[in-house]
Amino acid sequence: MTVEPVTDDRASDQVAPAAARQYELPSARQLEVDDAAWDAYVAQSAQATWLQTTPWAAVKRPNGWSAVRAAVDFESADGPSPVGAQILVRRVRGLPWGLGYVPRGPVGMPRDPAQAGAALVAISRRLREVARQHRLAEIRIEPEAVAGQGVEQVLQGAGWRSARSAQVPRTRLIDLSRPEEELWQDMHRKTRQSVTKSRRLGVRVVTADDERLEEFHRIHTDSADRAGIFARSLGAFKVLWDELAPRGMAHLSFAELEETGEPVATLLLTSAGGRVFDLYGGTLVEGEKRRANYLLKWEALVRCRQQGFETYDLWGLPRSGIAQFKAGFGGAEISYVGAWSLASDRIGKAVLAAGMAARSAYVTLRQRGKAAPGGAPSEE
Repeated sequence: MTVEPVTDDRASDQVAPAAARQYELPSARQLEVDDAAWDAYVAQSAQATWLQTTPWAAVKRPNGWSAVRAAVDFESADGPSPVGAQILVRRVRGLPWGLGYVPRGPVGMPRDPAQAGAALVAISRRLREVARQHRLAEIRIEPEAVAGQGVEQVLQGAGWRSARSAQVPRTRLIDLSRPEEELWQDMHRKTRQSVTKSRRLGVRVVTADDERLEEFHRIHTDSADRAGIFARSLGAFKVLWDELAPRGMAHLSFAELEETGEPVATLLLTSAGGRVFDLYGGTLVEGEKRRANYLLKWEALVRCRQQGFETYDLWGLPRSGIAQFKAGFGGAEISYVGAWSLASDRIGKAVLAAGMAARSAYVTLRQRGKAAPGGAPSEE
């Protein structure tokens, strides 16, 4: 049994995944200085992620972050290929040092664990050089390297030390290259029943654009408040949309009641290259009663497959309830190696850590004790 695809085509101008287009690898030097070359390189990478693109750096800029890049030309078993990282830089007022953060990077690492380890050693040397050039006391990376395959030992040998993760290192990946029927059958029986029940209870799914961001934020905030977690501001989502949507990297949809058109659930996906990421959304109480979040996510899978995306990242399994819900949609659970820290100035790192801790305490107080959603990129 399959579910009919979304019929609202307002978001059908999605740019085709970059992996499907011809691509000539740039040099490491070009990647460090050319924004367009960098973004094209990220899009074609196996580790394509919006967190390593220049639009995401622009999203972070109003919150005090800047960005620099580091890259090396690496000779892998498959031939020459650069490995690179976009480093988000945060400085504490009054201190001469900064913190560098590489979310879901470096990019361009080989799939083979041994080759990936060699690539990490090479990029580590360049990251250390860039850190000294820009007075970064510490750089933290969160590579998409699978845990337990020896990469941790390579990182330790290159001077990295395990650190606290900003992104949840466990996720589920769904292969969208399979037929729709296989995706349907891969889901848990109860999840399929919930999708069918939602449609029977009068729920439909439509895509939308920035004209409905306020509706999205109302549902997102209501859902976050009931869960006791921190909700991003409407302004933050407007900035995200303005930077990502013109590049085909943001995708908004709603589950609505057929009889009234009232939205009861929402989903905001981001994408890069052939991959799409599911981490922003919310469901009202009425939507929960009608299983709207199940239908919404299923139709997102169908739509993304139709648009040519290859991988759907369910983005983060921070606790058992969320993990169980996401497991119902199938796919494979993946655990990455988590966050790792490289100190280029140990005194500076200690002073910077104290300054960042003070800043974090201020932010926590401002948010009135609410924690940031598990797996969501920090707004601060």
